[in-house]
Amino acid sequence: MALDADALVDRRRLRRKVVFWRVFAFLLAIVAIGGLLAWSGSFDSLSRRADHVARLQVSGLIVDDSDRAKLIRDLADNARVKAVIVELNSPGGTTVGGETLYLALRELAEKKPVVAQIGTLAASAGYMTAIATDHIVARHTSITGSIGVYIQYGNFGGLLDTLGVKFDVVRSGPLKAEPNFHSEPPQAARDNLQALIDDSYEWFVARVAERRGMDEEAVRAVAQGGVYSGDTARRLGLIDAVGGEETSRKWLESERGVAASLPVVTWRVKRESERGLPLLGQVAHWFGAGVASGALQAVEATGAILPEGLALDGLVSVWHARNAAESLDRTGGRE
Repeated sequence: MALDADALVDRRRLRRKVVFWRVFAFLLAIVAIGGLLAWSGSFDSLSRRADHVARLQVSGLIVDDSDRAKLIRDLADNARVKAVIVELNSPGGTTVGGETLYLALRELAEKKPVVAQIGTLAASAGYMTAIATDHIVARHTSITGSIGVYIQYGNFGGLLDTLGVKFDVVRSGPLKAEPNFHSEPPQAARDNLQALIDDSYEWFVARVAERRGMDEEAVRAVAQGGVYSGDTARRLGLIDAVGGEETSRKWLESERGVAASLPVVTWRVKRESERGLPLLGQVAHWFGAGVASGALQAVEATGAILPEGLALDGLVSVWHARNAAESLDRTGGRE
């Protein structure tokens, strides 16, 4: 009888432990799903039904992005959006990506007050994005500027000679397929690229002069590819104020009459792969995206091996700290 009683007590203890861990696992799953929903912005859709200030986040490399362009059009058409804060953390990207984002934000600014809030970095195409807004705010130690354009290419001719590999090409003209990776480009090809760079650079300078109310020569003086702290950028006329989001909100209230009591709601880009999915399907998609982010970090780590800018097609307006001297040498000071 004593053994039966002990066995009964053990079973009850085991049952209580099983119940405890089941409840714990259930609560953990609820918290995880809630976190995924919050991260995805699903709760934000409820907040969008009332008047608010929208936060648009632009981070990482800027490329031509049709999903982001659609989001900006949605912001412009939504009557509940009373103003937009563009939160910038980007080293730049392709010139086409920067131009597309610039034009989309200019169209948005025709309908709503738009402020750029620079975080750690908004350089090159990132700064091109900032000047599309009505007002630019940055932290004292933010990095901005790097006004300019460049193109870079590798030459593996020496390595191929060592391996005994030779390339030949039949082309329709002397500039076709130039520059290539196995020989030095002829001067005519370099001149052709320089003309392309100069054209994009002049467009960039003209936009800065227009949006910042500066003389073009004054812009050229600060548009040699260099970067500036937020405080220096303010003194040069490249931004309007030093501060954080609260500074942006004060400007919106005092200059555009946007009530300080309005909440700020983050609008996130919804990719084509997410549209039309039921709730559980979206959760699965976001969970998969979270798992994939680890793999993406491994891919990004190849930047230590591959030349920077290799993955960006076309002209590039991007600032990076590494190989800066090499970039300046190749672009004549226009980065």
